[in-house]
Amino acid sequence: MLILRDLTIEIGTRQLLTPTSLTIGDGEKVGIVGRNGAGKSTLLSVILGEGGEHLRVTGSAQRHGHWAHLPQEPVPGGLGVESIGLSHVLSARGLDRLDADMHHARDAMATDPTPENIERFTSIEEEFRTRGGYEAESEVARLAAGLGLEEEYLLEDLSALSGGQRRRVDIMRILYENPSTMVLDEPTNHLDKSAKRWLFDELERFTGTLLVISHDLPLLDKSIDRVLSLREGRLRDYKGNYSKFVEQEEIVISGEEKMAARQDADITRLKTLADSMRGQTEKRARLAKVLDNRVERMKSERVEVTEREKKVRFRLPQPPRSGDVPLEATQVSVAYGDHVVLKNANFITRRGDRILIVGRNGAGKSSLLRCLAGTQHLQSGVVRLGANVTRGYFAQEHEQLDMSKTALEHLADATVQTEVQRRALLGAFGLKGSAAHQTPDTLSGGERAKLALSMLAASEANLLILDEPTNNLDPASVIAVGEMLRGWSGTIIAVSHERAFVEALEPTHAVLLPEELFDLWRDDYLDLVEQR
Repeated sequence: MLILRDLTIEIGTRQLLTPTSLTIGDGEKVGIVGRNGAGKSTLLSVILGEGGEHLRVTGSAQRHGHWAHLPQEPVPGGLGVESIGLSHVLSARGLDRLDADMHHARDAMATDPTPENIERFTSIEEEFRTRGGYEAESEVARLAAGLGLEEEYLLEDLSALSGGQRRRVDIMRILYENPSTMVLDEPTNHLDKSAKRWLFDELERFTGTLLVISHDLPLLDKSIDRVLSLREGRLRDYKGNYSKFVEQEEIVISGEEKMAARQDADITRLKTLADSMRGQTEKRARLAKVLDNRVERMKSERVEVTEREKKVRFRLPQPPRSGDVPLEATQVSVAYGDHVVLKNANFITRRGDRILIVGRNGAGKSSLLRCLAGTQHLQSGVVRLGANVTRGYFAQEHEQLDMSKTALEHLADATVQTEVQRRALLGAFGLKGSAAHQTPDTLSGGERAKLALSMLAASEANLLILDEPTNNLDPASVIAVGEMLRGWSGTIIAVSHERAFVEALEPTHAVLLPEELFDLWRDDYLDLVEQR
């Protein structure tokens, strides 16, 4: 259960949440929706008691029961001190340490079978059994199979896993924990189509309370029964799934617009009447004053109309012209330790190509991009840049962002000359007002993505290497990024699981992994975008 009482949230001069009171009861499944930067993730952090010093919060958020949180971005090394995937999952119930303690106690009992050692082992083993330790293996295997994660990856260090694999491990952990309330921030990031379907079914079977932030419309339609819409600082409450919310919101906005129009007409009529009485008799002048007061009262009581969502447009300046062959990869192999994720990949780009790399999670897509970007060493092979080529790299987890620098300072480092120009560029990607003075750790995931895109725009790169550039973006922004890149004259090599983005981008070629097949783009490859 969650109870908000007159909760307000401010950051800088911006009010993210006006005074809000509501209750979320046990077993409700609630989606929080809104555009990037509306304050959804910040609201969650306040609810979870994790609001930072940069926030001013009044009112209260009271939680009841056992809560567990899936953050928007994977936490390096996992949520606990352990680094192995399986230990990370088991730590949700404390079974990782309990299993280690049981093994130590067993060894001590075997070496020295004193009553004390026997009792210690018996006590630990009983707790392990009570917590479901002996059933853990089969339950973890079920979760891994549902999410399409090969069990061998659970024995890998978390740092060696891809973003998609780590996301699956984190989801396994929270499902294995089985809390009374799950808080999920963009849970379908990095998941393919089959894994999403399985997760939807799991959430549908979950009997506890669910609180979800997501831009995944199928998830919001299938897995929730109540929508909280955060827009312009107001949190509005709607019953039903996302599609029902869209219908209800249209009715609400249309009603507000009609009411405001009637109020504006009445205000205009009374103001005209009052103006016509001025300068006449004393009695009429007094009546005009009465009407003036009434007009001011009507203005203060005027309905606040919710602004309709506008079409999002981003603009990427056209780059300097590169040579005919911006990049060539020959016999490229990539490995993590002894594990080869990519072997002898070959492809060649032509100026203006839009190449999409397609493959299952763990196939080596991100590794290949890092090699092409020059941030990861090749096991073997060669990557050659052509004449007059400048690379720009969009990292999946935004490692290029400095958490100590503001958005404006990031663009200053990217050689944008004046603050006016920097503000204009940030504004072109939806980062306006106080957002320009915020550091990345205080921005939402979608806002961090937009900051990274604005840095690419400032770099004047003519070869863009993009790893999931639309993660955490709202649906309108996803399409806007695709349309922006489609109209850009440089060369693009991208990885994405977002079908709407790929459709808007209109790739010219595909690289299929692990097949290492380089091919002209075909529309039937769209099915592979979500399925792998």
